[in-house]
Amino acid sequence: MGEKIIGIDLGTTNSVVSVVVGGEPIVIQNQEGNRITPSVVSWTKEKEILVGEPAKRRAILDPLNTVYESKRFIGRKFGEVQDIIGRVSYKVTQDDKGDAVFDIPNAGKLVRPEEVGAHILRKLKEAAESYLGEKIH
Repeated sequence: MGEKIIGIDLGTTNSVVSVVVGGEPIVIQNQEGNRITPSVVSWTKEKEILVGEPAKRRAILDPLNTVYESKRFIGRKFGEVQDIIGRVSYKVTQDDKGDAVFDIPNAGKLVRPEEVGAHILRKLKEAAESYLGEKIH
């Protein structure tokens, strides 16, 4: 089979992964059977990292350990995100460079917005690999 092309839309609220088959894009279902994956990541006390719908379900029960809208913080200084901080339930602080980061108790560390995005991208990549039946590099 020829070269396979996947496309990922890493959204602020939701994310999607698709693959081009026969010249036509097909939106791939995630592990929960949905074509749209919430852009949400949650850390449990057991240090498990949940992504997508499982993380979204935890947002009400564990708001301090569940991150959403992280894309709004990527590449931004703490002073630039003051208007956004009031809209989220998790703690936003700054690192030693003044960048906006998340203080997630169950993660046991400061979490960068880019790390949250990486967890979401990893889940979407896994969905594409499952659909294609092969690893994506």
